[in-house]
Order: sequence, then structure tokens, then C-alpha cells
Amino acid sequence: MRIPSTPPDPQSALQAILKGGAERFGRFFSWGFKPEIKGQYLHWDELRRHRPPEGLTAEEWWAGISFARGVLRTGLPLADNTGRSFHFARTDGLLLALHQIDRDMGGRLEMADPRLANKDVRDRYIIRSLMEEAITSSQLEGASTTRHVAKDMLLNGRQPRTRDERMIFNNFQAMELLRRKAQEPLSAAFLLELHEVITEGTLEPGEAGMLRCPDETVTVQEIGKGQVLHVPPDARELPSRIEALCAFANESAGDAFIHPVVRAIVLHFMLAYDHPFVDGNGRTARALFYWSMIRQGYWIAEFLSISRIIQKAPTQYSRAFLYTETDGSDLTYFLLHQLDVIRRAMQDLYVYLDRKSKELREVELLLRAGENFNHRQRALLAHALRHPGAQYSIEPYRREHGIVYETARQDLLELEKAGCLRKKQVGRAFHFYPVPDLERLLREWSP
Repeated sequence: MRIPSTPPDPQSALQAILKGGAERFGRFFSWGFKPEIKGQYLHWDELRRHRPPEGLTAEEWWAGISFARGVLRTGLPLADNTGRSFHFARTDGLLLALHQIDRDMGGRLEMADPRLANKDVRDRYIIRSLMEEAITSSQLEGASTTRHVAKDMLLNGRQPRTRDERMIFNNFQAMELLRRKAQEPLSAAFLLELHEVITEGTLEPGEAGMLRCPDETVTVQEIGKGQVLHVPPDARELPSRIEALCAFANESAGDAFIHPVVRAIVLHFMLAYDHPFVDGNGRTARALFYWSMIRQGYWIAEFLSISRIIQKAPTQYSRAFLYTETDGSDLTYFLLHQLDVIRRAMQDLYVYLDRKSKELREVELLLRAGENFNHRQRALLAHALRHPGAQYSIEPYRREHGIVYETARQDLLELEKAGCLRKKQVGRAFHFYPVPDLERLLREWSP
């Protein structure tokens, strides 16, 4: 992709205006510049393609917008390659996006599906989300295994056979690790452990869970094209930079209030920016985002897959990084992009929950007031009604619902005994299939 144009220096434009005399100077500041153009936080690379207001050059227009953004600026205790602090602008667009996320994450999930009040049902949805995030986050960094094969591996507990499958398997293990350690503070040791889990068996010996070497030059390149997009800080700076990152993550650095979702997104950005490892930085950065969200009380984040949204438009993801880096370390670009990603991931979740709720209601209407089967069995019957050629076995069923083997076995045998499934032995395992007339059978049972 093309590197965005570096914005002109606002001070240079201001000096040119001053040379035009007091009248020109006064007219410039009478424009009432705003930080956003029609609700959009435009980078110079985009702004320069628009017609400036009459009487202004593009450079002067940019200078006015930059001054307006400066008034709303909040500095962060994190620095770029040059030692300049990262910052963001508290624009109307940013504040509105944060408000919408707070609103949508504040109880609406259980309203969308009241069964989520049941821990067993919630665990089932979480496992589905963890799998989706593990697969797409790995695919963003080059893993080419199909979603079908990857889910089959995770559900059946099969060991990975290729490096691509290993990436996905590791990511799933890392997401489960984050759930277990959500209440622990971030430390260098924890960060190295997370990276080791994510990259085990995919790097050269001694590279997993280790910072890159001081004498090693690393660049971030566009996948498949080799174009250099980012040169990370010198490896000798990494210990101090990670210390600063941990302090920020643990809310022990800086004086300004930082919204929890902003904090999580900044951690995502900074880990990718510092690029402390030879590989696996993107996966680790996105995992760190989840850790921060869950730790700060946004438990609904466990149900989201941001990588699935990013995968649909990876260029926009990369451009958000580049806009920040080329415009004086202004993180507003990346924050707005990721807030939109979170919003869209939430929408996907509600569409999914709505579909699953309708499927389950369909079964509940067909069954006799739900007295014969538990919620796991109802979920399987809902799936079987829509997928009459499906195959079920004990181990994937156990993993999907987060239950012990014997409970899973009993669930499926009860469905077979009721006449809903037929059993067939394949090797030493049993496979279960929906009976051909399942819908008729259930309707006959309905009152």
C-alpha cells in the first residue's frame, strides 16, 4: 500500500499568514475551524484532495484544523521513536463512539438473549468467539488454513499438523490464558509468557517468549509485497518501553483520565508499534486488547472477534497505523478505526445471537414446554433441524459446551434413545446423525 503523505507543518502556514498582515491574521482565525470535517477526522493525505474553504490554501486549512485539534489534545505517558509523546483528541466523534460502546456493552447482551444469564450457555458462546478470534487473528498474519478445518481441529482437540494450524491452535490457547489471568497486572514476564504461548512451535528455537536482539534490525512490511511500512524502536529501548507500557496498562502512569476502551486500544497499538518480538506481534497486540477490556470490566469483549472485522478490510487497519505515525503520533486515527471495529463486532454478535435465539425458539415451540431436553440438547436439535446432514460426536460436543466427557456422552445417548439421533460406530468412536424425520417427530411431540 502507499505510505500516506506527511502533513505540512502548521507553524509554517501560520508564519505565512502573519506576513500577510494583521487583517489577514484576524480573518484566518475568524473561520472557526473544527477538528472534524463533516464528522470525519481526516488525515492530510485525505484532506488535500478536498477543496479548501474560499480564501484559504490547503496548507492553511490544515493548519487551522490542527490548531482546533490541539485544543482537545490529551497526552499519553508513551513515546514514539523520537521521544515525542503519543496523544489523541477528545473530539465529538470519539466521545460519541465511546458512549455508544458503553451503552451497547452495558447489559444489552443479556437482553438480546436472556439465556446468557445461564453460565453454561454463556460459556458455549464464549468458546465459539474464542475460536473465531483465534482463527482470524492468525489468518491476518498469513495462516492459510480454512475456517472449517481450523474449527474441526479445535473442537476435536486434534493436534495441529502444519505451522498454519499451530498458529491457530496457539492463539486459542492464548485467548484461554487471558481469561484465566484477566485480573493479574501486566508485567514483562506475563507479556513474554503470552507471546510464548502464541508462537510456540512456529519460530526458530529460542525466539518464542523472547525480546528481539539488540543487533537485529526488524521492519514491518506489507504481507506479500515487501514494502516497509514501519521501523520499530531500537531493541535496546525495549525493556524501558515495556516497563512504561505495563505502567500504563495497570493505570499507574499519567494524570489524565483515560477511558478504559481507549486504554485497551492504545495497548493494542503500542505493542504493534514497539514490535518487541521477531514475529507474532500483531497476534500478541490483539490479545493484549482483550486482556485489557476484560480486566477493566468489559466482559462482553469475550464474545467479540475484532480480527474477523479487521480481516474484511486489512488495508484500513494498516492505514490507521500509518496515519498515526505520519501525523505527529496522533492516535486519534487508530482509536476511531478500532472503535468502529468494536461497534461492528458488536453488531455481528447481536445478529448471531438473534439467529441462535430464533433457532432455539423454533425447537422450544416444537418440544413439549422444554421438559424433555436440556438447553444443550435443544441447541443441537435446533442445529440438526437446519442441517439434516450434520454429524455429531462426543468430544466436539463436550468442547463446544465446556462440559465433562460423561455429561456430553449422556446428552447424546439420551437424544438417541428419544429417537432424535441415530448412532453409528466409526472405529472406536460413536458418531450421531439426525433422524430423517426429525422435524415431524418433534411436531408430533408438541402439545
